[in-house]
Amino acid sequence: MIHTEFNIKHARKETKACNSIMHFNNAGASLMPIPVSNVLHEYLYKEEELGGYETAGKEKEALDNFYSAAAKLLNCEQEEIAYAENATRAWDMAFYSFKFKKGDRILTTIAEYGSNVIAYNQQAKRYGLEIVFVPNDEYGQIDVNALENLIDERVKLISITHIPTGGGLVNPAAQVGEIAKATNIPYLLDSCQGVGQIPLDVEEIGCDILCGTGRKYLRGPRGTGLLYVRQEMIEKLEPPFLDQHAATLISPSKYEIRSDAKRFENWEQYFAGKAALGKAINYALSWDIKITRDRIYALATELRTKLADIDGISITDEGVEKCGIVTFRASQMTSPKIKEALATQGINVSVSNGSGTLVSFQQRGLNELVRASLHYYNTREEIDAFVTILQKILRNTI
Repeated sequence: MIHTEFNIKHARKETKACNSIMHFNNAGASLMPIPVSNVLHEYLYKEEELGGYETAGKEKEALDNFYSAAAKLLNCEQEEIAYAENATRAWDMAFYSFKFKKGDRILTTIAEYGSNVIAYNQQAKRYGLEIVFVPNDEYGQIDVNALENLIDERVKLISITHIPTGGGLVNPAAQVGEIAKATNIPYLLDSCQGVGQIPLDVEEIGCDILCGTGRKYLRGPRGTGLLYVRQEMIEKLEPPFLDQHAATLISPSKYEIRSDAKRFENWEQYFAGKAALGKAINYALSWDIKITRDRIYALATELRTKLADIDGISITDEGVEKCGIVTFRASQMTSPKIKEALATQGINVSVSNGSGTLVSFQQRGLNELVRASLHYYNTREEIDAFVTILQKILRNTI
């Protein structure tokens, strides 16, 4: 079923917890819709009743659906898709496949995800490569002109976070892709917060590799992720770990790595999660991600506007394009205390403490922020209630 216009009643009817909580923590983990939850639970019940191997055999169509659904989501071939237990592991399997040498350079963003920066530094210590944080432009997003000026023969990878974890910024991924393509430099895009929130077309973006998670805007289960690797790039990358799913043992001293993106997978997988993630992708596509993106953006804009009218509140989002993640701080109370107080009122938010975007936070003099991240099943009524309750918390009247 394809929804030609957004039906909020239907969306909330298929999201059980909408009746009991206000969930503004979708950049952490969204609420699973009933059809996705049903697939997950039913698969686990079958494993209980039939056995794990036997269930996998009977559910082959549901498991294979993950690849076709993900390929449709990203506009690529099924052979370019791999399943992973999370977005970080998907990213790691691709990144650690690159063979660097001393003097090589990686170009990345100021707002880069902390785990990625750790990986860059680990490889820098191992191989003597240089990590270059491309400056931001006046809007706080990656400066594509500065990026282009940094290109030289030493640059072996452009690796950026599409939507940072600690702010509403959407980096101009397609503009980066144009530069990467023109200079023939591999381009790795971490779109953990983008998958499911915004339309993603790897041909339009121009990335060679993209990773995403199931638990955030795709509304899938935790412990699930996906990896896209362009076919031409697959052949150039040997994963850091191989098993008899990723490769075939030919003799006691010889193996052959498979030719598709499944070379980045493990043999043992969270099969129930894989089936549910495929369903979650189908579910997201049934709503039309362009329509749901517009709704998410509109809700976030409304929240930012109303927060700006509250004394003591500072909104910290950057970028020309701002997504469904809204970050702010209050002069009256620490962000962890605000989160705790909101939780007592049935409102879920999270706190960004800087570890996820340390380089950006340090440059901007930020410490802890409240992160309120919206999805299409949230409503304007919830935003009004959120703002009212937040004001009472800051006045110590709750």
